[in-house]
Amino acid sequence: MDQLLIVTTGGTIDKVYFDDKSDFQVGDPQIGRILDELGVAFRFTVIPIMRKDSLHLNDADRELLRATIAAQPMRHVLVTHGTDTMVETAKVLASIPDKTIVITGALNPARFRGSDADFNIGTAVGAVQSLPAGVYIAMNGRIWDPTRVRKNVAANRFESLD
Repeated sequence: MDQLLIVTTGGTIDKVYFDDKSDFQVGDPQIGRILDELGVAFRFTVIPIMRKDSLHLNDADRELLRATIAAQPMRHVLVTHGTDTMVETAKVLASIPDKTIVITGALNPARFRGSDADFNIGTAVGAVQSLPAGVYIAMNGRIWDPTRVRKNVAANRFESLD
């Protein structure tokens, strides 16, 4: 892998808590900070294209993400995304040829102690370097085929459709 392209869309991984509003809001992308702190041995570029909860993403947002990835020369792409609709986004990204695209996120904000963000990012980085071209989801310590996985909201985890 010469260079990793990272495109951020928001989601829980980038959420911050505001006491004065008693609400979560999507903040700055956390993945660049996380990778810098880990001292990774590869170059990466972060393109933050939106700061949205994935429940608020629409067709135009997904097309912007698809077009942004397609326009970049890098073959290895990691997308940070909210967990609720990453399967829908993966289906849109499947039309991009000759790139390995791994979508990941977090069930708890990266800024929170005990967040799954670092683990999911590590899983996604390993996957994007080793898998053939295509679109994948990296969550819960597994690599998923987006056409064969769903988020189980009640259990707060991803599971196979099989």
